[in-house]
Parts: sequence; structure tokens; C-alpha cells
Amino acid sequence: MQSGLNKKIIIIAEIGVNHNGSLKIAKKLVDGAKKAGADIVKFQVYKTKFLVSKKTPLAKYQKKNTQKKIVDQFDLLKKYELSEKNIIFLINYCKKKKIEFMATPFDRESLKIIKNNVKRIKISSADIDNFELINSVRQLKKQIILSTGLSNFNEIKKTTNFLIKKGYKKNKIILLHCTSAYPVPVDEINLKSINFLKSKGFEVGFSDHTAGNDAAIAAVALGAKVIEKHITLNKKMSGPDHKASADINQFKELVKSIRTTEIALGNENKTIAFSAKNNFFIARRSLFSKKEIKKGEKFNSSNMICLRPAKGKSPTNWLKYLDKKKAKKNYKIGELI
Repeated sequence: MQSGLNKKIIIIAEIGVNHNGSLKIAKKLVDGAKKAGADIVKFQVYKTKFLVSKKTPLAKYQKKNTQKKIVDQFDLLKKYELSEKNIIFLINYCKKKKIEFMATPFDRESLKIIKNNVKRIKISSADIDNFELINSVRQLKKQIILSTGLSNFNEIKKTTNFLIKKGYKKNKIILLHCTSAYPVPVDEINLKSINFLKSKGFEVGFSDHTAGNDAAIAAVALGAKVIEKHITLNKKMSGPDHKASADINQFKELVKSIRTTEIALGNENKTIAFSAKNNFFIARRSLFSKKEIKKGEKFNSSNMICLRPAKGKSPTNWLKYLDKKKAKKNYKIGELI
């Protein structure tokens, strides 16, 4: 299958709403993500009035992690809503900093703001069945990263089939395995879903909502081609996602570990490693004379032995020689056969 990605694993620093509505914090997060080695910074762009009705209750984690005076989702999202002016500023700021800007749009109006300034678009887990939005996104013919945190495979199949029937090739759809909990309990991460989604012919990534980096590294080992993780300036900041995020230094360690794992995975060819070739002759064995052998005498288990180094006949010849071949010369003890 032709990949829709580069060979290098793409690392996304999910800023989301961790800017807390502040352009100053957003810029610092872009700077931090660039410094940490992320390939992409991703924002959530939306107009609150097109996303949530008033008095929609907060999720439990949102209640726990936000200020008590915010009582519903409308107020929460309005507080963190970026203006069109600020979104355009951040797009240009990312160009200046030479890091890719990406966004999750939550409505068609917000999609219009970013559509000419992104290589790819992420669809939120919450919008996997939002065909109003998905239909608008697919018309742009850009790579789609489809998050699957709040869906079963039948729902994933319905959405991907829709895109494919509308002309999308599988290599332009990246399925992002995730669990939409912040943070997610370890026993609910279910990383083997990566293998399942790969078996359906899609490139697969992992959106990591865990407290550490172990799950992301395991996902890379399983073949994830995209790793996304929230980034924050401080995990103790007020806001729904800070606690389940990595700070700048933690994100830097994540990038370092991913790149090391990426190199360590290598390729699927089983060959002798270049660094190990010098050990080949020292570690492998050859056929040696165990005691003196007279010319014409048959080789047997009493007069042959397999010893290091591998400079003579391979031990694979043991049965070929055993009680069959005769010595063509006299052998001293410890001589190569």
C-alpha cells in the first residue's frame, strides 16, 4: 500500500485549547513544540455557537480541571475560542517558526478560515458521524486524520466508506486510535486496536491521552505512523486538558524516545548487523580435531569437536562427516578439519 505519509513518524503537538484563549500562551506553545522537535502543532478551531447549545453540561474531567465559575460547555468553549484574526496570526507565526500548522475544525465556518493554509485536516473523535462537516472537509481533497476515540469499528467503516465512495483513496485517510478520556486508564488504552485498524488497509496513528510516554512508544513499535499528544506550558494550569498533557521537557523526551525507537525498529529484513560482523568468526564455530587423527581414519564423535572460531568447516557439516568421511591427512589435536 502506498503510504500517505513520509517514512518518518509524524509527531503532532496538540495545543488544542491549552492556550487558554491567550495568543501569548499560544505563541509560547508553538515555540516550545518547535524546540521539543514536534513536526506539527495542532489547534482546535471553532465558533462556539456552531458547536454546542447553551447549558450543555461539562464532562467530569472538564468540571475537575476548570474554574468553578464555568458551569457549562458553552461558557468553557467560548472562553477558549480563538478569533479569526488570531487563527490567521498563528498560521503565519507557524510559517515563521517553520513548523506545520494543523487544526481540527468543528464547524464549516471555521473550516473556511483554515482550508487554504493546511496540508491535512483532523476530524475529532466527537465528529466521526458529523457528515455535515466531513462532507465539507472531503471536498477539499486534503489528507484526513480521522480520530476514532468515541467510535466502534462499524462507525469507522461507515465514515471511511463514505469518503472512499466520494473518491478518497485509503492512503489519504489516517485512522487515529485513541481513547477519549483525559487521562485514560492504562487498562483501557487497547493498543492492539492499531493492528486491527492496520489490517483494514489504513495507515494508523495514536492520539496519546496517557500520563506518560510508554503507550506512545509501544504504539510506534506496533506500527503507528502518527503520534499526537497534548502539550502544555504547565500541567497545573487551569483548563480541561492540561493535566493529561506533556509539558515542554516531557514532550522533548517523547520526541527523543520516538526517534530512537524509530531507528531501532529498522526494517523487516533479517540480516547480520554491520556492527556484529566482527563478532561472527569469534562467536561461531568450526570443525576441529579432538585428538590425533590418522590419514584414512573415519571422522567420528570421539575425534571431532566443534570449537570457536569459525575459520574452517561449518558445524553444519557435522553429520556429513560423522562416520562417513575419511581423513585425507594426519591431524594433530586442535587442528582445523
